[in-house]
Amino acid sequence: MGRGVANRRREGGVFEDFASSYIEGKGYRILDRNVYLLRKEVDIVAADGDTIVFIEVKGRRSQRFGCASEAVGTRKQKHLLRIADAYLERRRLLGKACRFDVVAVTLDSKGMPAVEHIENAFGA
Repeated sequence: MGRGVANRRREGGVFEDFASSYIEGKGYRILDRNVYLLRKEVDIVAADGDTIVFIEVKGRRSQRFGCASEAVGTRKQKHLLRIADAYLERRRLLGKACRFDVVAVTLDSKGMPAVEHIENAFGA
């Protein structure tokens, strides 16, 4: 693995740590992180009460290239829908309520995170 890929993964893990702490603070329970199914990944799977929440984390060091939440396009949404179906089937959770959230983390010049949580960012 190249150094650039390793650095992006490490940095992605930092953004996911911020996002995990944030949603746990809101009362969510983390079920899984970095779930790979069908050669795709979902960053966080959590429970919000009885609802299974599939969370895509997007991080940015600035808003120079747009808001982090804008980075979840139609293609990524389709991947997340397929992953969710496979996850629910494998965990025998078919029929459970689920939704798709985006947690956008933007770091300021001092490295402090600003977190934006978009619940029900897109539907099935």
